Amino acid sequence: MTIATNLKRFLIAVIAISVIFIGYIGFTASQAQAYTSLANLSSGDLIRGQTFSAVYYYGADGQRYVFPNMKTYETWYSNFDDVKWLTDADLAKIQIGGNVTYKPGVKMIKINTDPKTYAVAAGGTLRHVTSEAIAIELYGSNWNQQIHDMPDGFFSNYNVGTAINSASDYNKTSEMTIASINVDKGLKTPAAITINSSGYSPIDVTVTAGSSVRFTNGDTAKHTVTGDDLSWGSGTINSGESFIKTFDEAGIYGFFDSYDGSNTGAVYVE
Repeated sequence: MTIATNLKRFLIAVIAISVIFIGYIGFTASQAQAYTSLANLSSGDLIRGQTFSAVYYYGADGQRYVFPNMKTYETWYSNFDDVKWLTDADLAKIQIGGNVTYKPGVKMIKINTDPKTYAVAAGGTLRHVTSEAIAIELYGSNWNQQIHDMPDGFFSNYNVGTAINSASDYNKTSEMTIASINVDKGLKTPAAITINSSGYSPIDVTVTAGSSVRFTNGDTAKHTVTGDDLSWGSGTINSGESFIKTFDEAGIYGFFDSYDGSNTGAVYVE
């Protein structure tokens, strides 16, 4: 993964954190809550912390995903009834994996600086709806009421796919059958590497592009996972803590422990 790619992921996370404004209806942080422990979280849970009302999706890869705004949230959920509360300390232990994108097929979107209207396909793919006639065929006579204006800053959360030049180019019904954010993003349980007093175990894993690896410190001492090219790294991982890294591009990603350079390993991405 290039430095530019890492920077892009960081900026996306920063943008999402800075603008999220989802309100959790009917509760305040001052009210007594039954907090869920990290051990009792399940893939697909909706979570929030004590202090702030932002709601996140807990992905199968062990990371939390940001709903950039209320409109995005409402394409996936109709209420906040199933949100689980975590302590702020526990929430902070869950890495941010990125932003949630619109549920495919539900709404069309556009941004202020682009006159095009897009349908949303799986994986956050935007497809230009090239004519009013196609929009009517896909979304009905009130198609222009099915468009959400999206802040320009969120556009980088999406990929631009092929244009829709006829209604048959886009199966709205099929797109809407995507059942979860896990499915939409292709999230899955990460491969596991443990760091102990003798090094990494196992010392290497093989994953497919887009997959994640969880590095867990099973030792009493501090450790790191630092890329050989210094383009990525965990920082200090204390005993019992974890660091998750997603590898988007094929290649060999060597790494070492900054506290003990003789401890090395590699992730092979196919």
